Amino acid sequence: MIKVGDTLPHTTLMEFSEVEGEGCSIGPNAVDVAKATAGKTIAVFALPGAFTPTCSVKHVPGYVENFEHFKAAGVDEIWCISVNDAFVMGAWAREQDTQGKVRMLGDGSADFAQATGLTLDLTARGMGLRSNRYSMLVKDGKVVHLNVEGLGKFEVSDAATLLAQAKA
Repeated sequence: MIKVGDTLPHTTLMEFSEVEGEGCSIGPNAVDVAKATAGKTIAVFALPGAFTPTCSVKHVPGYVENFEHFKAAGVDEIWCISVNDAFVMGAWAREQDTQGKVRMLGDGSADFAQATGLTLDLTARGMGLRSNRYSMLVKDGKVVHLNVEGLGKFEVSDAATLLAQAKA
């Protein structure tokens, strides 16, 4: 499992873009994790699935509501990663009103989740291999803080916990 001090895995996530701009086309666009984190401070949170209850009611809204506070703490971007495709993440982004605040990144094949060792097997619940629920503060591609939830918990990956770490 990835730990504090480790570099994020060299994988690609997918992001749905509603508009063209700066080399991005409308629709799914590849996000090279190494390039996208270089020289930046990123607040990353991951969760088991888009449109799921805890994720939609608590996890994403907390980061959206605290966007300005994260910026003030020196965070360049906030990323939400889920084992869903870019189209689902794009629809969820619209529903959660994340535009300009939280980048909703799809890890459709769970490559990032597997490379970090932060997977959750929900096959018995009909969801297959997913990402565990966690948050991490990343600076220049390296993990500075990592908060991994226990099974079925939502206690340490919330926006308030990561924001306090970003401010420290």
